[in-house]
Amino acid sequence: MKKITIAIDGFSSTGKSTLAKQLANQLGYAYVDTGAMYRAVTYFAMKKGWVSETNLNTVEVINNLSSINLEFRFNEQLGFAEMFLNQVNIENEIRTINVSRCVSKIAEISEVRSMLVKQQQQMGKNKAVVMDGRDIGTVVFPDAELKLFMTASAETRAQRRFDELVEKGQMVTFDEVLQNVQERDYIDTHREDSPLIKALDAIEIDNSSMSKEEQFNLVIAMVNEKFKSK
Repeated sequence: MKKITIAIDGFSSTGKSTLAKQLANQLGYAYVDTGAMYRAVTYFAMKKGWVSETNLNTVEVINNLSSINLEFRFNEQLGFAEMFLNQVNIENEIRTINVSRCVSKIAEISEVRSMLVKQQQQMGKNKAVVMDGRDIGTVVFPDAELKLFMTASAETRAQRRFDELVEKGQMVTFDEVLQNVQERDYIDTHREDSPLIKALDAIEIDNSSMSKEEQFNLVIAMVNEKFKSK
């Protein structure tokens, strides 16, 4: 089968990871959740006391990047790869609202982005990869054969995120999740280094009123068209 690179960018809580996993499973491709990588660095910095909602010690973060080892390990029981930080599984720890509140601060640091982009490009050098994030189609793989840009209303995304967190037993309110979504949108789209923007050749999908099945069927049809045109 012909191999292509699929880049999925978009705002937080637009279901990028869910769609990427579906595509990777269907195609037998590797899946890379770049958001998990930024969350892992954020979690590391939080544990060290270098970042919080009100504080960011950029110098300490930069000076200690060499001590951060990130690795995806596939969990056969779950059916997807989990994030390991320095040999420790932190998949659950990085999905909390506390990490969500700080991750955009860490993602603004150019040295962090440079380190992770290099790792991401290495992971996808042989194509046959589905990668989702904020700058995949614009920075990581500007030559990707298929680029998608996911969006939905802030309220819809906040409700999805709220339901997900509550299901995991986290104590949150809808209002604080909505505020977090809006704040992340602003930071992601206004940072100097690799801001969240739609690549010129990306296909925009607003899934505010779209089911996961409808979205998958729409995108897999796009993938099949790319296979035909290669």
